[in-house]
Amino acid sequence: MKKVGEPCILEDRRCSECGECDRCELDSGKICDNCGDCLNEPKADYLEIIIDDILINTEEPAPKTKQSYSIKKRS
Repeated sequence: MKKVGEPCILEDRRCSECGECDRCELDSGKICDNCGDCLNEPKADYLEIIIDDILINTEEPAPKTKQSYSIKKRS
């Protein structure tokens, strides 16, 4: 579970420590114990994730500024 104030991983809001991210996807009354049953659901050799969209950053990067340094001689 995330800490209060961090971004929620399930909703577009801040974490309120509701515990929903710790719940089992197959049995909402159970806390996830990493049993892996949700991963074995399709009974296939691999799992598939459908990608709906690819977001590309179209903003131009900020131009780099040249910095000058001066070296002082020791007296």
